[in-house]
Formats: sequence, C-alpha cells, structure tokens
Amino acid sequence: MPLVSAYSPGKLGLSFELYPPRDTAGMDDLFANLTELIQFRPSFVTCTYGAGGSTRDKTLDIAARVRREFGLPVAAHLTCVGATPSDLRAYLDDAAARGIEGIVALRGDPPKGEAAFRATDGGFRHADELVRFIRSEHPGFSVVVAGYPEKHLEAPDFETDLDHLKRKVDAGADFVISQLFYRNDDFFRFRDRCAATGIRVPIVPGILPVTSLKQIKRISAMCGATLPDEFLTRLEFQAGDPKGQFDVGVYFATRQVEGLVEAGCPGIHFYVLNKSQATATIMRALTLFPRDE
Repeated sequence: MPLVSAYSPGKLGLSFELYPPRDTAGMDDLFANLTELIQFRPSFVTCTYGAGGSTRDKTLDIAARVRREFGLPVAAHLTCVGATPSDLRAYLDDAAARGIEGIVALRGDPPKGEAAFRATDGGFRHADELVRFIRSEHPGFSVVVAGYPEKHLEAPDFETDLDHLKRKVDAGADFVISQLFYRNDDFFRFRDRCAATGIRVPIVPGILPVTSLKQIKRISAMCGATLPDEFLTRLEFQAGDPKGQFDVGVYFATRQVEGLVEAGCPGIHFYVLNKSQATATIMRALTLFPRDE
C-alpha cells in the first residue's frame, strides 16, 4: 500500500522516525520503546542512518524487523553520500526483497570532518536525481523527500530552495516531510510557498521534541531551526534540571502539534530517533490519534 495513503482525505497520518543504535542492548531498547509507541497506531515508520552511510545495513534490518514484528508499512532512508548508482541499485534491490514499501530519498549531509558535500565519482549530486533513479529502478516504492521550513542552510534564498524541492516532487516524490522547526508560522509560510510554487503533494510537519537544552542548541545550529525566545527562556530557566527541561519540551511540542493539526496539516511525523519517552508522553496528552488500550 502506498505510504501516501496515510494522508487520504479524512485521515490524520502519524509516523515515527527511528535511528539505528550502536549495539545489541540499544537495539533491544529501541524495540521496547517502539512497542510503547505502536499503541498509537502509526501509519508507517521510517528508519534513518548515520552520516556518510554508516549503519546503512542496520537501517534495512530495522525496517524489515518493524514490518515483520508489527505489521507496519516502513520506509528506509537512502542518501547519495558515498554511493555510486550500482551501490544505490543494490540497496534498493535489497529493500524491495525485504518487503520495504518506501524510500526517504535525500542528498545527505557531508561525512564527519568534511565541510561540503561532494558527489562520489559517477554518483548523484542532488536528491532529485536520486528520486528519478528510484522511480526508474523500482517504481513500486513510495518516495518521500525532505523540505525545509526555514530553508536549507546551503540554499542562498527561499526561492532557490523551493525550486530544488519542486524538482524532487516533479521527479516523482509522493510527499514531503519537513525538517524540524519550532515556530509553526514558519511551517505555514513554507506550506503556502510550496502551494504557490505548484507543489501539490502532502507537506507533513516533522517534530523533534526537545529533551535537552544543550542538545537542541547543537541540533538547531546544524539545521538552521530557530528557537522561539519564550521557549528558550523557559528551557534556560530549567538549565540545571533535566526533568524540568524534558517537561518544558513536551509541553511545547504538545501545543505545537495541536496548532498544526488545527491548521489542517495532513499528519505529524515525529523524529523519535532512539528515545520514545518524550513522544509517548506527548501522544498521551493528545486526543487527536486513536490508541490501543
């Protein structure tokens, strides 16, 4: 079933993004956490991998296991970093053989220690090339791409960034999941700009609940997300209290999700990564999604 069916009229899609842990103990924790989240009936689950293609094999292992154990549609991330068309073809063939339904197609960030993205010899330089390749090799996959409410850091302006996004959609992407953001107005402006540019696929907001002031300062600096002054002030007030930071982050994300749904967003994508507690707490506070008792 195409993943985009999660956003059919009258439905509110819910999806979770996982990150492959480093060891067996981490894997056990990941699936224990996911078991808690499954009660909220997600439409699908995605799994990313580390910069430069590290953990790429684990990504397929986890996606296939989620599909097998929970019966959920899954999508595996795939980037252009360090990969030739032959490498990409082998990954797609493996994903298809494992029953994985979708691919999150990304250019990818430069490997650690490198300041700029460099295409592998014979490889792709942009995500729209990867989308087109996926469509030619495995047209049955659902294809997901990324969008940037506050624009990609490398883009000189919003117009250029939206042109890149439209090329990805025109190449065959089924829907867009946004980069994290903390001001809903930024997402709404982005959504309106997408529509004005002729992008007609669902635009799904991506939410990363804050659990640590130090962590979110680092992440927001890396991706260009702006932290609202009031939110930052509340987090800094709890600087010496990890539980206080967690509570502030969960409260803020809960209100953020409510505002997005009220504004007609087709669904919510949570960046769960390896931690489910914040997302599970938010989901329990919401009455927007059905829950298995």
